[in-house]
Amino acid sequence: MARLGLLDAEGSPERTCIVTRTKGLPEDMIRFVMGPGAIVVPDIGRKLPGRGVWVTARADRVAEAVKRQAFSRGFKTKAVASESLAAEIEALLTKDCLQALSMANKAGLVITGFAKVEQAIASRTVAGLIHAADCGADGMRKLGQDLRRCYGGDQATPRVKLFSSDQLDLALGRTNVIHAALIEGSAAEGFLGRCRKLALYRSGSPALASPDRASPDRARQDREDHDWESPDPVAVRTAIE
Repeated sequence: MARLGLLDAEGSPERTCIVTRTKGLPEDMIRFVMGPGAIVVPDIGRKLPGRGVWVTARADRVAEAVKRQAFSRGFKTKAVASESLAAEIEALLTKDCLQALSMANKAGLVITGFAKVEQAIASRTVAGLIHAADCGADGMRKLGQDLRRCYGGDQATPRVKLFSSDQLDLALGRTNVIHAALIEGSAAEGFLGRCRKLALYRSGSPALASPDRASPDRARQDREDHDWESPDPVAVRTAIE
């Protein structure tokens, strides 16, 4: 059933990308409105007033929209889009994720420290793991083994590696955050949903698939699909500075 508030004039929950002309759900797209001076303004929260146009939530699609002047065609009038619009949106999505992480932390749903993360995994209440983009491989490997031991080899648990330790420190109000666990709850799910969108935006990877318990190869691929990593940790650190 389509969710209320997401239906268009034709009663459909989908939106049409002005670049590819393909349809998609709003959470997989970026909404834009026209601001003062005909400036194209990204509406990450989908709350700004006025007529909106939509682009698939991928940096290359946004860059293509700017290059092809798709916003002017979408708004049916002259629209001014910044040449750095794709990078500006990545910064906004990154900031949105970190704010959601801060909210999850205030709700008591974030646990930091390697030993405490191991304990959280053993308690079977983990909604996802967070690793600093600049963390070492050994810690990630050990926690991955804990996940497989406690949840089963084909259980896909999101593992986020999109933010530097400095960014995690600021979001959580702590120092030297390398590994963290998300405890099940609405705030944690909100953070993970935003991370899915940021990972999609950066990499252009398809939406996450469900585990296929009948196929070990598919299960292994599913775990890989749930590891959301930054392609460039240095770029991530500077994205919201």
